[in-house]
Amino acid sequence: MAKQNLLLCGVAALLLGCGDSAPLRALSGQPQIDSKTGLVKRNFDQAQIKRGESVYAANCVGCHGPNGEATPDWRKPGPDGKYPPPPLDSTAHAWHHSTEVLKKTILKGTPPDIGSMPAWEGKLTEQQVDDVIVWIKSLWSDEIYDIWYKNFEDN
Repeated sequence: MAKQNLLLCGVAALLLGCGDSAPLRALSGQPQIDSKTGLVKRNFDQAQIKRGESVYAANCVGCHGPNGEATPDWRKPGPDGKYPPPPLDSTAHAWHHSTEVLKKTILKGTPPDIGSMPAWEGKLTEQQVDDVIVWIKSLWSDEIYDIWYKNFEDN
């Protein structure tokens, strides 16, 4: 248990030091907590996850990898000065951002001097973007999802 708490403290420190300008938001209402683990339970629509996985496979897998794992050197800029696509699973920092920031990044892309993420606005529907985001969140470990939820979700 102490090892898990230490890991969570380290992850929380990384989260707080990420530099995301989105404010941390308090939860309103009572999230469902798993009585065995003490972590926030996910209540995702399985059909939405499947739709998101299909949209991801058709549009995102070439850069971010089949399971959102991306490239090992995603923190190092390439020869063009741009950062490669980051992992979207628990190993990188997608979970350091609110749903709103994730959605904006997908719709608008990254600033051209920082990365090569194209804008998907007008190419994907809002529903498709929402579905992809739910699929991405389904990749996160329970501990990472718990930290993300407690810092960003408005339920």
